[in-house]
Amino acid sequence: MTEAMSTTLELRPPRHATIALAHRVPFGAIDRERIARRALNIVVAAVGLVVAFPLMLVIAALIKLTSRGPVLFTQTRVGLDRRALSGAGGNTRRHTDLGGSPFTMYKFRTMRPADETKSEVWAQPEDARVTPLGQVLRKFRLDELPQLFNVLKGDMNIVGPRPEQPTIFVYLREQIEGYQRRQRVRPGITGWAQVNQGYDTSVDDVRCKVRYDLEYIRRQSTLEDLRIMARTLPVMLRRRGAW
Repeated sequence: MTEAMSTTLELRPPRHATIALAHRVPFGAIDRERIARRALNIVVAAVGLVVAFPLMLVIAALIKLTSRGPVLFTQTRVGLDRRALSGAGGNTRRHTDLGGSPFTMYKFRTMRPADETKSEVWAQPEDARVTPLGQVLRKFRLDELPQLFNVLKGDMNIVGPRPEQPTIFVYLREQIEGYQRRQRVRPGITGWAQVNQGYDTSVDDVRCKVRYDLEYIRRQSTLEDLRIMARTLPVMLRRRGAW
C-alpha cells in the first residue's frame, strides 16, 4: 500500500509546473497574431490618411459647395463584443443588450440633411435621398474614407464585418441565425463579404453576407487581412456592387 501511494505521488507533475503551463497558454501564437494584426491596421490607417488627405479635402469642399449641411455624417454603430473575446460574462445577456460596444462611425455625407433621419432604411439604386455627389462617392466607396479615423481610435479595423446601426442590429439578430457572432471581431471598413457582394437591399442579402463574415472569422489572420485589402482596391475602381 505504501509503495503504491509513493508511485502515485511520483507520477503527479510538480505544482509549479502546472502553474507555468497554465500561464503559458494565453501568451502564445494567438496573442502575437492579434497584436500583429492590430499593428497592421494602425499602420495602414495612418498611411491611408496621409495619402488620401488631399483627396479628402477636395471631397469635403465639394460637399460644402454642392449641398447644405455638414461634411461628415456621424452615426451610432454596434462594435466589438469584448466578452466574446475574453470569455467574461459569456453570451447570457444577448437579448438584453446590443451585443457589442456602441461607437460613433464617421462617413462623408452622401444624403441630403433632411433625409439623414431616414437612414435606417437600406439605400436603393437611384435613391432619391442621395445627392448627385453622394452617388459618385458611394459608387467608388469614397464616403468610407473618414472611417480611417475610427481605425486609429480602435473602434474598427480595416478588415472585418461591417458595423450595423443598433435598431437594425437588434432586428437582424432575431432574423438571422448566428448574426451576433459577427461581433467577435472588430468591425471593418472592408471585409470578405464586401469584396464578394454589393450593398445590402434585403435581409436575404445580409444573410448571404453573414456567411462570408463567419467564414472570415474562422480563418482570420494577418495574411488574410492583407489579401482582402489587396482585393478591395479593384472592387472600388470597378464599382462592383456599388451605386
